[in-house]
This record gives sequence, C-alpha cells and structure tokens, in this order.
Amino acid sequence: MFVLTDDDRAIRDTARDFATEYLAPNAVEWDQSKHFPVDVLRKAAELGMGGIYVREDVGGSGLRRLDSVRIFEELAKGCPSIAAYISIHNMVTWMIDKFGNDDQRKQWIPKLCTMEHLASYCLTEPGAGSDAAALSTKAVRDGDEYVLTGVKQFISGAGTSDVYVVMARTGDTGARGISAFIVPKDTTGLSFGANEKKMGWNAQPTRQVILDGARVPAENLLGSEGGGFRIAMHGLNGGRINIAACSVGGGQTALDRAVAYLAERKAFGERLLDSQALQFRLADMRIELEAARTMLWRAADALDRGADDVVELCAMAKRFATDTGFEVANEALQLHGGYGYLAEYGIEKIVRDLRVHQILEGTNEIMRVVVARSVVAAAQNGAA
Repeated sequence: MFVLTDDDRAIRDTARDFATEYLAPNAVEWDQSKHFPVDVLRKAAELGMGGIYVREDVGGSGLRRLDSVRIFEELAKGCPSIAAYISIHNMVTWMIDKFGNDDQRKQWIPKLCTMEHLASYCLTEPGAGSDAAALSTKAVRDGDEYVLTGVKQFISGAGTSDVYVVMARTGDTGARGISAFIVPKDTTGLSFGANEKKMGWNAQPTRQVILDGARVPAENLLGSEGGGFRIAMHGLNGGRINIAACSVGGGQTALDRAVAYLAERKAFGERLLDSQALQFRLADMRIELEAARTMLWRAADALDRGADDVVELCAMAKRFATDTGFEVANEALQLHGGYGYLAEYGIEKIVRDLRVHQILEGTNEIMRVVVARSVVAAAQNGAA
C-alpha cells in the first residue's frame, strides 16, 4: 500500500500532469468568474477519470479506491473545486454501476464515463441536513412511473448535470423507507434554484434541485424499494475518502507555495526560510499532511478489501484529512503575510475551497458520531 509500483506511479503522474496543464493555470480565473469548465472535465474523462473505479465493460477504468485517492489528491493540487466535483461525479457513477441492473448500467454509465453526461448526488434537504434519514422528498408509484416531489439542497453540478441520483421516501419514516432513483435532466417537473453565492467552490455550480411532481419510469428505481439509504451510505464511504484526498492535495499545494515564498522573502537581512521558528511550523504542516495521507490510504485499502471496519476508517480519514488540509492551508496563508490574502497568490482560494470539505459528505461532527458509535459498541461487546 505504501510502496508505489510503476503502474501506480504512472496513474499518479497522469493525474499530476493533467492538473498542472489544465487546472492550476486556470484555477483562480475560474473561481473569480464562477466558470464551470465542462470541456476540461471531458478532457479528464479521456484519461479515464470519469469512471475511475467503475467496471470496464461499461467504459470504466476498473481501478482501485487506493488509485482514486491518489488521483484526487493530484487533481486537487491544481484546483480543489474541480477535483471535488469529479469525485462527486465518480461517486454517482459508481453507485449506478454497483447497484444498478444490467440495463441501467448499459443505459447510463457509458456517457457518464466519458463525461458527455455529468452526474449529481441528491440526498441533502433544506430541513434535513446531517439527519439524512429524516428526508421528506416523496416518491409515489403511479402505474409504470414514480412521481417525485420535494427539494434537495446544496447539490453540486445542479442545473448543468445530466443525471441525478435522488433519494426519496417511498415508505414509512426512517432509513428503511428511502429509495434511490435515477432522474435525467429533461424530466418534466424537474427544475433548479439559483446558483448559490458561496465562500468557495466557485468553479462548480451549487443549486437546489426542485422536484414538482417529476415523473420517472419505474425502471429508474436504483436497487429495490427501501434500499436507497443503504445505497446512499455506501456511496458516501467512497465520497468521504475522495473529499479527504482533495483536502490533502489542496493542503500540499499550500505548503509547497509557502516553502517557495519563504525561500524568496527576506526580513531583517535573512531568508525567512532560514528561521528555525518558521521551519518548525513547516515541519508540523508536513507531518500532519503525511499522517492524513497515511490514514487516507489505509481507509481506501479497507474499502477495496471490504473490511469490517471500513465505515469507521472512512469516517476517521475524512475527519482528520479535511481538518488537516484546511489548517495547513490556513497556516500557509499566515506564512505569506499580507500577500496570502491577495487572490493572485492562490492561497486564499485554497483556504476557501477546503473549508467546505469539513461540512460536506457528512460534517466532521457526524464523523465523530460514527467513530464514537464503534468505540462504544466495541466496549459493550467486550463487557458482554
């Protein structure tokens, strides 16, 4: 897991080269103009990044989760916002690949893998944020169709994406009454709210997804009725380590820029990089990032193996890596002094982009709940 083979390095380097050529030079401009570079996303898909861990028979790359977190780290070094959207797209594409039937896989996944079609994940609602099982969007069977009614909040890619995997209630309250549906963009009754004005992630749109009697064919049910919450949570295991990888990548770029700045900048007749006090701060940043990367790789490996403690490990990695990435970026801004506050240096953008990673894919408070439950369960089993 910790020694990269030639193939591992080739995969990593492909993502690194793509980020260097297409993402990094444009990241600040895209942020300021709120431009969503769909053409660049499709260039990433040409390299296999539209379905990284999707099976090859429908156009996927068939790679491991361990490969994917290395890819997302490299992409995020160029632009965390675009890397994060690609991670969400991959999460949705994998959900259809994993839980869809053969017809669904053949119908939807090939165009998702090429990113001719983009995908969005629709779980969160205005009145049910962290309590995902309390969602109120309803899906009622009407002959050969389901009629969906409700509102989804904070949906990345909404309005631009072509495919939406929507969690809706088909049964009683609680997790067991939730089902998952594949909803295409041209569905009658589907509309979108205004593009949200956000602190960061400006290079990708975020809108409400509004379902007002939206009718989808019954064959668009993903999995079985009542199985949607399980599908959503399985998707989030991967989503959490993907976003953690984006945090590590953004934090690494911030650290690299801080080192370069301190090497060039002088104060009181000496390079700032020669100050032992500043060297110690850089050392701590490096240590924390490496710890986050190690935890992330372990969680990705557990997901590949289907380990019993995979949910706990993914939650740990998400909490630690997203906190670490933000803290390192924020420290890098401080080390830049006033220049870190200027947009042209790109540090303040990284700080803004990484801040939301501590909230989405399950807040870091919820990650603590997940881990705490496992700790308590282990203690109770031991006592028994």
